[in-house]
Amino acid sequence: MRVSKIKGNRPAMAIVMLSVLTLALFAACLFVGSVDIPVSEVCNILCGGESSRRSWQVIVLGSRLVTAVVAVLAGAALAVAGLMMQTTFSNPLAGPSILGVSTGSSLGVAIVMLSLGGTLGTLGESVSIVSAAIAGAMAVLAMLLLFSRFVDSNAMFLIVGILVGYLTSSAVSLLNFFATQEGVHSYVIWGLGSFSGVSGGRLYVMGPILLLFISLSMLMVKPLDALLLGDDYASNLGVNVRSTRNRLLILSGGLTAVVTAFCGPIAFIGMVVPHIARILTNDPRHIVLMPVTALSGASLGLFCVLISVLPGSNGVIPINAITPLVGVPVILYIILNRRRFNLF
Repeated sequence: MRVSKIKGNRPAMAIVMLSVLTLALFAACLFVGSVDIPVSEVCNILCGGESSRRSWQVIVLGSRLVTAVVAVLAGAALAVAGLMMQTTFSNPLAGPSILGVSTGSSLGVAIVMLSLGGTLGTLGESVSIVSAAIAGAMAVLAMLLLFSRFVDSNAMFLIVGILVGYLTSSAVSLLNFFATQEGVHSYVIWGLGSFSGVSGGRLYVMGPILLLFISLSMLMVKPLDALLLGDDYASNLGVNVRSTRNRLLILSGGLTAVVTAFCGPIAFIGMVVPHIARILTNDPRHIVLMPVTALSGASLGLFCVLISVLPGSNGVIPINAITPLVGVPVILYIILNRRRFNLF
């Protein structure tokens, strides 16, 4: 009786634990950075007081706070997108980066960014890049949806996604070859991935879009549960499988596109975090998995921010140099224990 009660409380315990962890990591991101600022000064600035140095106030409010918020939103968005794609394709290795969605977004961004000379300064340019990223992601998703009608095997469909990613990568390489040196440099820097490159003004564009897409994704928990039972069973329950998959792909593609546009192509978060959520909850229901996945993604995003500033004044480590260090061990652990988690 006591064991079953603990299992029943496991999702609630996971949500509480992740909420506390997210808040702790968020606070740590405000106090830790490449510039050493006294804790008392940071607290004074966050409480609305004046700092003894104007630069410290700009760093805390204009850089660290914004970066932490971006990490929370981007991490949660990629994690939720990965969860929806894994359920949609019944593939535990599915994710925005694996199936070529983020590469499609990168192609759209490359077209706009390189034609603009590698700038992302004004609001108009930010809107253009977001639109191009969404268009690129939707184009890849349309191709994947088309191939899904002819490919029944999950393994073969995964190969199709990888091949589509190679095609879009080839197009990006050609654009870089014919672009200016300044454009190529800016695009390479953008491609390394960073949560700190989003200013407060761009956050006002990125934040509402991601919150809207995440909220709409939370409303898809019942159709996602139906898809877990198989297409035939979902159809018997009155679910329009094709329409539902289209909506799920649009939502996951939109989340991936917006994050990619502002933060660059962030790898591994979308593929790894849903598995972490499953391990923590031991519950297949998406009404539980969705919030736990979002919180886990937010925590991982904040953790990556903390690791990225470890060099201190020597610079900031790109996010894509950190996510594999976290993602690869998790994936290997899941593969080695696949029978225990019933994921493969």
